Amino acid sequence: MIRPMSTLLITHPACILHDMGHGHPEQPARLEGILEALEGPEFDGLNRAEAGRATLAQIARCHPMAHVEQVMAAIPKEGLAAIDADTAACPDTGEAALRAAGALIDAVDAVMTGKTRNAFCAVRPPGHHAEPDKVMGFCLFNNVVVGAEHAIAEHGAQRVAIVDFDVHHGNGTQAMAFDRPDLMYASTHQMPLYPGTGRMDETGVANNIVNVPLEPMSGSGPFRRAYQEHVFPAIRSFHPDLLMVSAGFDAHHADPLAQLMLTEDDYSWITQQLVGLSEEICSGKLVSTLEGGYDLSALARSTARHVQGLMAL
Repeated sequence: MIRPMSTLLITHPACILHDMGHGHPEQPARLEGILEALEGPEFDGLNRAEAGRATLAQIARCHPMAHVEQVMAAIPKEGLAAIDADTAACPDTGEAALRAAGALIDAVDAVMTGKTRNAFCAVRPPGHHAEPDKVMGFCLFNNVVVGAEHAIAEHGAQRVAIVDFDVHHGNGTQAMAFDRPDLMYASTHQMPLYPGTGRMDETGVANNIVNVPLEPMSGSGPFRRAYQEHVFPAIRSFHPDLLMVSAGFDAHHADPLAQLMLTEDDYSWITQQLVGLSEEICSGKLVSTLEGGYDLSALARSTARHVQGLMAL
């Protein structure tokens, strides 16, 4: 039984079984460490649920069905198969991808129907680099946009805003939102850095794209100002019916893949700010999902602070 007006954690064991090979930074231990961190007594009030499986049709709301079927057909029966230069699949990858997308659908259902105040999806593979017809950057399907499209198609949401604080720009999410005035995408990210997109002049069909690139070594000050001066005002103007978050924790100072130099306090701050903003503009309806974060200890600690922020009343 889900307690109303609380935080819901959605995950699935299949998301741990997805394995891209020894030494790959997007490894099963990422999710194992997060789930272990969320077992502490401070999380006793956290509701928990297993993710359902997304259907191919639900995923095809943001990816062409031919592409969805091609990705699923590329899952190997044994061993590893390279899907792109950075992304591989094992026999368990297909189930993990369907459960990761399914978690977002379940979270949107729970939040939009008032069964829970907000939700966090602890899933992998991540999604924000997945373009409409391209697997990219450890991502097969764009989980957060699957959730946004579900909110529009099944719950009558007129506008959905997606905020992405992963250190890498979510090129896939931007590509899907760019020509959609009912979708807003706002991102802070290190530049220069993979994938090379996310300039401030990339603004979308209706000024619905907000990019604030940050220089390496920027730290807390520029990160927080980016939200206060650019992202939060844009979200208020957009006035979404649902706020979604691509929660990547690879801007942490300990992360091996980038140098934005954030701390756990920054993740606590941005979470509290987004929760407050959701209360102000969309009755607290907020769905967050895991993206990047590759130092295992920093990832677990930062995610725990994020979930604590979601739980704070």
